[in-house]
Amino acid sequence: MTEIVLASNNKNKLSEIRGILNPGKVRVLSLDDIGFKGDIEETAETLSGNSLIKARAVWKKAKGRVVIADDTGLEVDYLAKAPGVYSARFAGPQCSFEDNNRKLLKLLKGVKTADRGAVFRTVVAVKYGDETEETYEGRVKGRIALSEKGEKGFGYDPLFYPETSGKTYAQMLPAEKNSLSHRQKAVLNALKGIRKKLHI
Repeated sequence: MTEIVLASNNKNKLSEIRGILNPGKVRVLSLDDIGFKGDIEETAETLSGNSLIKARAVWKKAKGRVVIADDTGLEVDYLAKAPGVYSARFAGPQCSFEDNNRKLLKLLKGVKTADRGAVFRTVVAVKYGDETEETYEGRVKGRIALSEKGEKGFGYDPLFYPETSGKTYAQMLPAEKNSLSHRQKAVLNALKGIRKKLHI
């Protein structure tokens, strides 16, 4: 079985990615699983840059395993593609998901539905035991809701309607969200590359 280290301890993200990858052939390990301690400072100005920073930092402790790291951004058309690379800390340092959602809704107050277009983007970086690196992207177009809808998911999920659905991510069961999500697209693209590279 191929072991892949995910450069995260985010339980929501781990669960989502484990659900996307084939559990019979790929085992996804967390940072805790490999004994990685400490924070990784994301200082890049792009999603791909931040995902590579994380992958490189974890790779040093991964003992030859494949490392994947992702960075995700919500790009809102009305806000000139903000929050983008700053999505996780949109409302400031140590902010919560709720803080970010409140700020986004405040900035879009009074904006018509037709003008609330947005794109969710995920970039996955993969670093192999031989030090080679690759990045893969997934994106989903949609719009921002007028108010939070749904209790599932995390982050901006209660506010994002994929254009192919009348429900927000937070109103969907995990399998339904995974079938539509930007993260699934990026992870599956990365998995194709991993299979080709490792012949699995």
